[in-house]
Amino acid sequence: MNVQYVWLVWSLAFLIPWLIVYIATPAYRSVMLKASLITMLFGFTEPLFVPEYWSPPSLFNLALETGFDVESLIFCFGIGGIGAIAYNVVTRQKLQAISFQVRLTKRHKHHTLAVITPFLLFPILMLWDWNPIYPAIMSMIAGGIANSLCRPDLAIKSFWGSVLFLVYYSLYVLGLESIAPGYIERVWNLDALSGLFILRIPIEELLFAASFGYYWTGLYEHLTWKQTQR
Repeated sequence: MNVQYVWLVWSLAFLIPWLIVYIATPAYRSVMLKASLITMLFGFTEPLFVPEYWSPPSLFNLALETGFDVESLIFCFGIGGIGAIAYNVVTRQKLQAISFQVRLTKRHKHHTLAVITPFLLFPILMLWDWNPIYPAIMSMIAGGIANSLCRPDLAIKSFWGSVLFLVYYSLYVLGLESIAPGYIERVWNLDALSGLFILRIPIEELLFAASFGYYWTGLYEHLTWKQTQR
């Protein structure tokens, strides 16, 4: 495959399971779409990671010339919807609204702080001279912990959501290497990373997947005042 289109094909591939789940689970369509539209905005952070973390050839060579690319928006859209509902789909759990009385309890006074924890922590961690992937990972882990402290009912769900998304994402990275052997070595800035691999996948990618799943699994419920139906 022409290396110029690998990033595009890989990002589009994330839309396949998204569409399948969207069609197969009408109850989660609204959740998926809203979560994906929110996550898609993270695609605009790509200039922070190019070329420090990686330098993917992209459509019109935008990533290398501007740091921004269309593929990042597609990628973030695809992972957002799946990350938000994977646990519920696998466990067949449904959501219900949290009562207004419960919203007024003491722990929910920290609701907003819990949600925005990663966004507060990330720019602080970026003050240190290290690869931006590490502040991103640490910020999402902190966000997942904050979510769980504020909403203890999300703690177990966030953990298993992290595991599910890690497995899901790992399969995609392995698929990337199968359609474009050596792509990771050519595109990722491995000299600036730890050099640790698991199943030929940079450990940073695995940590990204686990931390994203940990934070994002319960975030939608946190934002919309929903909880698992009992």
